[in-house]
Amino acid sequence: MPLPKAELHLHIEGTLEPELAFALAARNGVELPYADTDALRTAYEFTDLQSFLDLYYGLMAVLRTEDDFADLADAYLARAAAQGVRHAEIFFDPQAHLARGVAMETVVAGLGRALDRSEAVHGVSTQLIMCFLRDESAASALETLETAKPYLAPQGPIVGVGLDSAEVGHPPAKFREVYEAAAALGLRRVAHAGEEGPPAYITEALDVLGAERIDHGLRCVEDPELVARLVRDRVPLTLCPLSNVRLRAVDVLAEHPLPAMLDAGLLCTVNSDDPAYFGGYAGDNFDAVRVALGLSPERLRELARNSFLAAFLEHDEDRRSRYLAEVEAYEFP
Repeated sequence: MPLPKAELHLHIEGTLEPELAFALAARNGVELPYADTDALRTAYEFTDLQSFLDLYYGLMAVLRTEDDFADLADAYLARAAAQGVRHAEIFFDPQAHLARGVAMETVVAGLGRALDRSEAVHGVSTQLIMCFLRDESAASALETLETAKPYLAPQGPIVGVGLDSAEVGHPPAKFREVYEAAAALGLRRVAHAGEEGPPAYITEALDVLGAERIDHGLRCVEDPELVARLVRDRVPLTLCPLSNVRLRAVDVLAEHPLPAMLDAGLLCTVNSDDPAYFGGYAGDNFDAVRVALGLSPERLRELARNSFLAAFLEHDEDRRSRYLAEVEAYEFP
């Protein structure tokens, strides 16, 4: 039995495995520019974030119907559950689908169908976070938020907003207005910052966007004052180690600053980001850092504990307490 954990940094479109991509392509009459699943897997060799994003958005062409999104989420939840995930806060990118003519209702209804049955089928509680694409305009983000209003909590499944896609050249402050609107609607707020962008983007995400969690945040280590602030304010960082290696944020996993970040008192969590593309789901990331960084069982327990402490479970503290008790009771093999 794997160590219980929450996954807080997971793009559902990034769980599209080659086999499912080809199955959905066949179902929807979409022709993929790859001979077979092996050829597609070979394409999963990236030089940087942009080269990944080009393939990532291109493959979304196979996602057309409510059933497609339900099948995508179901497949992720089954894999996540098998690797010990007990709670998942799942990102999706509505602008990427709206641009292809896929309605918000189709995306949310499909994902929502899988999430509604997740606890019964997979034993995984879920929440849904809508991300804005930072390389699109601020006006587009505001329009997307307006389109999403019928699907926001408490009536709908969307509990928060995030900010993702190409970071460099797209500072968080660009999205001040939409984050202010999201806060007024009672939505939780997270943002990608400090993956490829500088530490200043992390500060900006906190000060301008009111971000409650920082997705990635890896480059905070370059700014001691920022580290001290993150420690003092207990701001969670949703690190994605295998992603960092595949996208060249770190050269090799053995050089990942995770141990030093934990030693500094940062509230770090370990997540999978886009696992179909980056070589592993949540449990795979835990296993990889255990081996490459020599993490002890108690340090792994700390990471699992952090994941539930950082989760948006303020509405259900009893659930959080149950999950934390599972972590403390876990016996490592």
